[in-house]
Amino acid sequence: MHHLAAHLNWVSSGVYGCGILGLGGRPEQSPGEHGHCGAATVSAHLPAPASAAEYALTGFLMKIGLVSDTHGYFDPQLPELLENVDSILHAGDVGSLDVLEELEQIATVQAVRGNVDPAGLNLPPSLKVRFENVQIEIQHQLPVPQEELEKWVDGSMLQQLEPERLAKFLDGFDPATRVVVFGHSHRPCLLTLGHKLFFNPGSSGKKRFSLPRCLGLLEVFPRGVRGLIIGLAEQDRALPGSVWLPIGE
Repeated sequence: MHHLAAHLNWVSSGVYGCGILGLGGRPEQSPGEHGHCGAATVSAHLPAPASAAEYALTGFLMKIGLVSDTHGYFDPQLPELLENVDSILHAGDVGSLDVLEELEQIATVQAVRGNVDPAGLNLPPSLKVRFENVQIEIQHQLPVPQEELEKWVDGSMLQQLEPERLAKFLDGFDPATRVVVFGHSHRPCLLTLGHKLFFNPGSSGKKRFSLPRCLGLLEVFPRGVRGLIIGLAEQDRALPGSVWLPIGE
């Protein structure tokens, strides 16, 4: 638990060493980090900070907590790990009203309906929200499998053989959207495609098979956003590294 709190404090206090991403493809990684879904090892040792000039950051604006697939379970670590966030986004499969009420004790919550959420929760299937200069779309399940998204980013034959499928997928989002938050797979994911950050924070619910339990943080700066996955258990180390998406000039 203590290594997680230390990690959060570091991210909040300064510029975090992270991958720089352009209009698509895999990120240029900082030493010891890997950027695509589920492939990185998040070390207990904090990386050296990058220079502010390198990442063109002119001041931290806000921090947003991302959770998904809680399935009625509120992890008691969440209040500490989400302390000082400005808002919380839940990507569906909430499971119960109790979870939303507990999260509301931390910060304002906006949530979407997952495939197993009861109608009584009265959640929308998707949301479009804006924080400062960043528009975010939230939906529980993408129109393509997460595995296909990863193959597109890896530059596989799938992208070369079916470019129209990729174009149709990207056209399904508002051109102004810079971050797409989703869930469903219970598998964390951080990648960019079409100058959008696709962010699955993984499941904050109870342990399921060998999948990690985790949450996400999205930091908003005047010239970009930074995504980070935080594990909820000591053994949940095989997580995506932090990712930076530049926005504007």
